This record gives sequence, structure tokens and C-alpha cells, in this order.
Amino acid sequence: QVQLVESGGGLVQPGGPLRLSCAASGTTFSIYVMGWYRQAPGKQRELVAHVSSSGAITDYAASVKGRFTISRNNAKRTLYLQMNSLKPEDMAVYYCNKKDGTLWAWGQGTQVSVSS
Repeated sequence: QVQLVESGGGLVQPGGPLRLSCAASGTTFSIYVMGWYRQAPGKQRELVAHVSSSGAITDYAASVKGRFTISRNNAKRTLYLQMNSLKPEDMAVYYCNKKDGTLWAWGQGTQVSVSS
């Protein structure tokens, strides 16, 4: 059974950075395109970034492009999201999962709060 454990969230001031991590177990992590998703209160979950299985190709939602960087370490089965220049509108619970196909069960997510 696949388990996803997100971490690294917290409270940060506008303009500050955070680095999220997602540890995956129970799967051949390295073969999947992986993504970071977020869900703000009252809104649908959205995909904000994804990375190819090798890590060579990345893509971002327009709202985070130029501020967020997704990466992965297949040997550690870990996905990362470096978030810079955070804005109040980035406040959400962040999750990781596959980008395509039948998604795995969601982890608990990690809360990102942006406030002065």
C-alpha cells in the first residue's frame, strides 16, 4: 500500500520561503510523474507543479511559476517543493501524489500559512 507523508509546512511571513518534502513508500516511486497539489479553504484541490520521473522536466501553474521549484530524489523516494516569495494566496494544505492515472490515497498534507 502506498503511503505519502508530507512535511515542512508552517507559518511564514509574506515574501518568505518554505521547503516542503513528501516521502513515498510502498511504490516504485521513480517511474511516476509526481506532482504537488494544494487545497485552500472552500476551494478545489489544484495541481501547482509536476516533475517527470527522472526529474529533468518540470512544469508549474501560472500562479506559482518563477517562485516555486519542484524536485525529486528517487533514491530517497522523496519529492520536494521549494517555495519562495510566498503570498497570502499561497496559503493552503499542500499534498503530493502522482500527476496522472489513478491517484494514490492522499496523505495528511502539510499546512502552509502566510501571514504577517
